[in-house]
Amino acid sequence: MIMKNSSKWKTHDQQVIKCRKCPRLVDWREEVALKKRRAFEREAYWGKPVPGFGDQNARVMILGLAPGAHGSNRTGRMFTGDASGDFLFPALYNAGFANQGNSTNIGDGLEMRDVYITAVCRCVPPGNKPSREEQKNCLVYLNREIELLPNLQGIVALGGIAFNNAFDVLRSRYGQIAQTRPKFAHNIFFSWPGVPLWLLGSYHPSRQNTQTGRLTEAMFADVWNQIIKKMEV
Repeated sequence: MIMKNSSKWKTHDQQVIKCRKCPRLVDWREEVALKKRRAFEREAYWGKPVPGFGDQNARVMILGLAPGAHGSNRTGRMFTGDASGDFLFPALYNAGFANQGNSTNIGDGLEMRDVYITAVCRCVPPGNKPSREEQKNCLVYLNREIELLPNLQGIVALGGIAFNNAFDVLRSRYGQIAQTRPKFAHNIFFSWPGVPLWLLGSYHPSRQNTQTGRLTEAMFADVWNQIIKKMEV
């Protein structure tokens, strides 16, 4: 991972971490951090909004939904320490986007290559279901990250909510996109004339999807193989 040493990135991350726009999410993330899960009862939970992380020169943004209650809300790094990360990071490693295939804590040596990982919402929502207003409150941070990534070519949206929000952000930034939002599906790719960023949708690597077979390792590998081909064009 290329460390974010620039003043603009530092300012952005601090704005994310200090955010208290959504009272319901503030209360929930802090409650989870206090009650903890038995397996992590001796650990200090992060319990704050989680900033994105990755390569400052990334050509690909990976957009998730929100931190996990006992994953990112505990570790302070997106997709780190939960089942979704256990599925995501091996896939990224196999595709050459990460230097290792596991992510357990913020100091485990994980480095991203050509990707930046973030989420629609930066606070863990109750039941993994942020309200539409809570999603909108966080989009300012997503827009800022798009601006701060000078080499960005496209967004991989993990799940329908991430896909819909990514499309809305692109539509608000670039007037050339048709007003009709495309229907989300797995490994579906969109690009538009005059718009510098493409959008690819994938099922989210949640336990609900991976343990039921809705998303398999082969299906997920196909996503990253398609991304590699897009980057080579």
